[in-house]
Amino acid sequence: MNKILIVISALIVGLILWVGTTFYKAYQPKPLSLQGEIDAQTYNISSKVAGRISQVKVKKGDQVRVGDFIFSISSDEVKAKLKQARASKDAAEAVKDKADKGARVQEIEASKSQYQKAKAAQELMQTTYARIKKLYDEGVLSQQKHDEAYTKLQASKYTSNAAKQLYIMAKEGARSEDKKAALAKEEVYAGKIDEVEAYVKELNLFSFHNGEVTSVLIHEGELAPTGFPVVSLTDMSDSWARFTVREDLLPQFKKGSKFNVKIPGLGKKTYEFEVTFISVMGNFATWKAPQAGKGFDMKSFEIHMRPTNPIKDLRVGMSVLLEL
Repeated sequence: MNKILIVISALIVGLILWVGTTFYKAYQPKPLSLQGEIDAQTYNISSKVAGRISQVKVKKGDQVRVGDFIFSISSDEVKAKLKQARASKDAAEAVKDKADKGARVQEIEASKSQYQKAKAAQELMQTTYARIKKLYDEGVLSQQKHDEAYTKLQASKYTSNAAKQLYIMAKEGARSEDKKAALAKEEVYAGKIDEVEAYVKELNLFSFHNGEVTSVLIHEGELAPTGFPVVSLTDMSDSWARFTVREDLLPQFKKGSKFNVKIPGLGKKTYEFEVTFISVMGNFATWKAPQAGKGFDMKSFEIHMRPTNPIKDLRVGMSVLLEL
């Protein structure tokens, strides 16, 4: 009899404990589940030159490294501008060489001969004028003849001096100002060549980052506008989980906080993520409006969490589940 009572008592106690535990769990606040998604850094490979795509050497899913050839553009306009720039530079170099070297030997000799000829004419006029002046002083010649001879003497002096200056200029060559101007023009066209050659380099594009090709926006034979992305790369080594969090939950998401999350696309395993970025979203992303006279508008914040360790097979767009 005593044994039966003990068993019944135990059953009753167990039932009471089960009911109590069930009610306790039922009234406990349920964990809040948040869902985010994986995002990663994307790079666009484009050209500064507009033209027709002649080659695209990659396709979606290809893994590329820094320096790998991606695509090329054909542009006859750029090639023509390069020829023009080089021809202009050659002309500027010729002008500069002429300014540096000065007049040719033949030109200098010709200037010298003209000067000597003018000087000889001046000496002859000086002798002629001396004779005429003597006759004029003796009263043999008129004032008119004297004045004509004096005028011719002065003209011969001016002619001789002009020929002398031309001869000096021929020996000295171009002025320093002309040389500087010629040098500056040569440098201008050299800069033009550098500019066009920089565009020529843009005709063949190489990857500037490691990543996976996620899109090819323009294909062979199509026209590519200036700066328009032709190929996009995604670097999964620079990835993060993006969550939208209500304002009243922010105290749980301090920068540097770590959480264990699940990624359904990778199985049941959990992964550790760390909060690295917090930013308010626009007013249009309000969670809920306050009741009349109570509370305040609940704004939304964007939270970024980065994995503390590399995650194999992680892909952009995968869902991320977090329980608080």
